[in-house]
Amino acid sequence: MTTDAATVTSPDRITWSMSELFSHTGGPALIDATTGSSSVTLTWEDRQQADFTLSWLRDHCPCTECRHTTTRERLYIPLELPEAAPAARLEDGNLVLTWADDHVSPFDAGWLRQRQAGQPTGDAVPARRPWAEDFAPARVAHADFVEDAAGERQWLTALLRDGLVLLEDGPLADEEVSRLAERIGPLRATNFGARFDVRSKPNPNNAAYTAIGLPLHTDLPNWRQPPDIQLLYCLENGAEGGESTFTDGFAAAEALRERSPEAFRLLSETPIDFRFQDDTQDIAWRAPILTLDYDGQLLEVRFNNWIRDSLRLPLDQADAWYRAYIEFWHLVHDPSMRLEFSLQPGEMIAFDNRRVLHGRNAFNPNSGRRHLQGTYLDLDLLESRLRVLARST
Repeated sequence: MTTDAATVTSPDRITWSMSELFSHTGGPALIDATTGSSSVTLTWEDRQQADFTLSWLRDHCPCTECRHTTTRERLYIPLELPEAAPAARLEDGNLVLTWADDHVSPFDAGWLRQRQAGQPTGDAVPARRPWAEDFAPARVAHADFVEDAAGERQWLTALLRDGLVLLEDGPLADEEVSRLAERIGPLRATNFGARFDVRSKPNPNNAAYTAIGLPLHTDLPNWRQPPDIQLLYCLENGAEGGESTFTDGFAAAEALRERSPEAFRLLSETPIDFRFQDDTQDIAWRAPILTLDYDGQLLEVRFNNWIRDSLRLPLDQADAWYRAYIEFWHLVHDPSMRLEFSLQPGEMIAFDNRRVLHGRNAFNPNSGRRHLQGTYLDLDLLESRLRVLARST
């Protein structure tokens, strides 16, 4: 029912009006609005009912006095609760409230229906899906990703759902990983730069820049906020060995929770030290191996044995922690939970660095050249991009 329409254009040329934040979604119209002392009961034409408190309705008024006319950001500050019930009327199946101070709040019936208590948000971002034993990553053609919004949606959906996705048949072009990442958003820079080269080199400051095998790990747990999403683009891979390995760290952690609740508790409640040091950097942070959210669900895995710093635990706790760590190590490296394959030139693997552990087998640098280019992205940007693309469907 709002009339302002500040139009923005997204990178894939989707035209979207800011007023759509409060627009009708094609659902049933309202046929009744009954005002009580503290709430309004709404009835839609399919006889579904929902209650909305007066304080919530006043706070969410979509009028141009309460929302900026262009950005639609809230201007109203809810410092006082409504003292009197508003007058309610229906216009074209939508709700209009007139408050005691004569302020008018027009609400769209479909917008209200989507926001009734217990209603799913309808977010385009998929829920995480644990890997099954026969899991294989989704594959998306490079051309589909860059030329078709549907291909980009497929790539984003698979990455957010599974934590891992392959892009294939890409060009062997320097910095292609940066160009692909920048379709999503700005690159996440670290002490290794915004874009980095993974290849064996003299005097390395990180094990990734050697030819040795890398056990499964997450990158940069020594940072307060480790990078969310890692992209690795293969430009050359003619060396013997060097197969990439991956496992679902969340699936391994849930297996630990079921098998050994005490070990899971220790790894999720005991902060330990992670630290990276070279000639110019000394970055350290203290956190548990497993981090949970307020519901007890897994939020992130920090697992990197070679930058795990000295264990500073009381003597009576150290051995129990080590036993829990060893048990989780074996679960992570269980062959039944692990993917192993060789990245081919023109392929890019993308994965959730705070969920999926990655590694590689040792390779012989004298047998051929191996060169990957990588970068990081923030998870918020991927979720945002998928929501924007979903507006076109």
